[in-house]
Amino acid sequence: MEGKRIALSGFGNVAWGAATKAIELGAKVVAISGPDGVCEIPEGITKEMIDYMLDMRASNRNKVEDMATKFPGQAKFTAGKKAWIVKCDIAMPCAFQNELAEEDAKMLLANGVKYVAEVSNMGCQPAAIAAIQAAKVPFGPGKAVNAGGVATSGLEICQNAEHRNWTAEEVDKNLHTIMNNIYDMCVEHGREADGHINYVKGANIAGFMRVAKAMVAQGII
Repeated sequence: MEGKRIALSGFGNVAWGAATKAIELGAKVVAISGPDGVCEIPEGITKEMIDYMLDMRASNRNKVEDMATKFPGQAKFTAGKKAWIVKCDIAMPCAFQNELAEEDAKMLLANGVKYVAEVSNMGCQPAAIAAIQAAKVPFGPGKAVNAGGVATSGLEICQNAEHRNWTAEEVDKNLHTIMNNIYDMCVEHGREADGHINYVKGANIAGFMRVAKAMVAQGII
């Protein structure tokens, strides 16, 4: 992730978390967007800007332009445009369902995007996914990329069952293990004849296999 340029949509909980983790790992978040347009941040979002995202969300104004107003010279606002107009290595839809359309995918590809990770639930339209996959750009579907939220709920259930509280480091370590396992299953089931990994296919088959094996173990089938 070191030095990678990331474009995010939205500035709510998901985008805030993605931005926080991105700079933790050495990446540069160069764009965030909202219903009113996009803020380009050429030098990368700062910790102060990420903190301000919480104020933007709490204001209920729903305007990403507020970021450019708060940080003039660091963030440039363009009305009516999406985050996907900004050149990036990694595109991460973080806002709402079907937000990334086919024309957005084509723009990302033309600008040299290297990875697309669907952080929001079903953030990409089917035609957009098809275009990204046709270009052999790795595409992480939401059912795999966004599994961390449900996984953490599962970890909370484990803590409740044990009547104890884990440290943040313990939770993060367990979450890393879960997400790494999900990735490995996507690779195992998604590898195609030419060696390319179809993460959508891998995630679908992995999900099916988890359910099928559980049903066999419980004697249902």
